[in-house]
Amino acid sequence: MRRFRRLVSRVAAVGAVGAVVAAGVTYWKVQDLQRATLSAAQASCDKPAGWRDGPLPSREEQLKALQETIEFDMLVIGGGATGAGVALDAQSRGLKTALVEMYDFSSGTSSRSTKLIHGGVRYLQKAILGFDVEQYKMVKEALSERANLLAIAPHLSYPLPIMLPVYKLWQIPYFWGGIKAYDFVAGSELLKPSYFLNKTKALELFPMLKRDALCGALVYYDGQQNDARMNVALALTSARLGAAVLNHVQVTQLIHKEEDGVKRVAGAICRDRMTGKEFTVRAKCVVNATGPFTDDVRRMDSEEARKIVQPSSGVHIILPDYYSPQNMGLLDPQTSRRCRGSSRSWARSSSGTRSDRRRSSPTPRTSCDARWDTSSAGGRRSPSTSS
Repeated sequence: MRRFRRLVSRVAAVGAVGAVVAAGVTYWKVQDLQRATLSAAQASCDKPAGWRDGPLPSREEQLKALQETIEFDMLVIGGGATGAGVALDAQSRGLKTALVEMYDFSSGTSSRSTKLIHGGVRYLQKAILGFDVEQYKMVKEALSERANLLAIAPHLSYPLPIMLPVYKLWQIPYFWGGIKAYDFVAGSELLKPSYFLNKTKALELFPMLKRDALCGALVYYDGQQNDARMNVALALTSARLGAAVLNHVQVTQLIHKEEDGVKRVAGAICRDRMTGKEFTVRAKCVVNATGPFTDDVRRMDSEEARKIVQPSSGVHIILPDYYSPQNMGLLDPQTSRRCRGSSRSWARSSSGTRSDRRRSSPTPRTSCDARWDTSSAGGRRSPSTSS
């Protein structure tokens, strides 16, 4: 009987080892097949017309193309996210496109965002409470774009959980209903379902929260992205497709021509800020994508142009990493100063944000007192910073 048991155990052991080996071989075979299929799919993928393989054109080559081209179909002023996106869209449609940026790509607003890709919880709240269909459509479109960006740039964007602390019991069902409505509107593009955390779990994640008044927290999911790298990726892709893309080139004057007695913009006089040399770039269409400096370019066309930009000031303060865990953000819908504050982990630190309207020029001031009220986060106030 003992011999039989030993024989059975040995056979079982050999069988188990064989099964493990067979499973391992099968796994690697499947992986090889998937890699081969992916390589074949990538090899058979047709590249867009005009795609440049090999090294990108140098700055000198781009500058030469900008100076020697008789006329472009489109000249884009501004190398931020909007300008780079417009240039890529135009060039990919077969238009001969040029893009000039006074400083560097994404050196302005496009690298100073909250790094979030969100549909807009606040906008959904306005849509529901105000029965505003347009706000709802905007949220729906933003959620669709969020899903699209996460799909086309997974190396630069990813889902991010965001905690919303609750300090009053009646707010728990109120915020829970709003967050679940946000999940519902996302539909099939929902990243992950929201959930509730009790006080203990919330303090484990954010130990700097106000302990006495905290009732719990809600966690929902939005997207986070590297805005600066995304901006540069758009500009590089435009260059790959054949666009003349150049940074450190400033537009000093718009040029005009008359057609049927009507004066229209026909290009711009540009100055290479690296050498100081000026040259003319002619284009059938000129796009003003300069963000807060839009009115400055509009006045080049007409001194009587009415201001259309109302600048807003968004303050970002870098806090020690213990204010926020590495993989979760925090949203406080109303601080003691009745403004919206949020923080998120970025580059192994925490970034705090608040926004206000401002009436001054978009040009940064030499100094400003920018205090961010963190009294709802442990009763501590961050030191003032100068910008």
